Amino acid sequence: MANTLDDVVSGALRVLDEYGLEFCSMRRVAGALGVQPSALYHHVPDKQTLLALMADRIVSDVEVGDDPVKAAHRLREALLSVRDGADVVATASAFRLGDSRIENELAEITSPDVARTVLLYVFGHTQATQMHRQAAQVGILQEDPDLDASFARGLALILR
Repeated sequence: MANTLDDVVSGALRVLDEYGLEFCSMRRVAGALGVQPSALYHHVPDKQTLLALMADRIVSDVEVGDDPVKAAHRLREALLSVRDGADVVATASAFRLGDSRIENELAEITSPDVARTVLLYVFGHTQATQMHRQAAQVGILQEDPDLDASFARGLALILR
């Protein structure tokens, strides 16, 4: 049975979760799906497009609503739910790949500048949190119990 675009994105996210962004190659995704790398190009023209689709999937369930604080926490949770999720979504956002729904919805309840600043803060803090947690898992660092609280404090400063 042939893979669908959904299968390719799901396979890429499994590879990401297992190996991290650095080792999430088209070749590795193809191997995880049991196909040749060239088969992926029937669904996506390049790795950047696949990255954008992965980012869109990671944040697809994030609801902005009318509270930017809750929205930022929901986004952070979505990014933390996948290994290197913050890196994937931040990269896609920086290169304006994929869906900018969250930024647009945040801008509607705040302003374009506040929305962009909140997103950059969420991406940066979450990337640092993921890096710290991965280092703690392998014993390089002690777990930092203040990461969640420091996120909330920084967000409050930005939105004040």
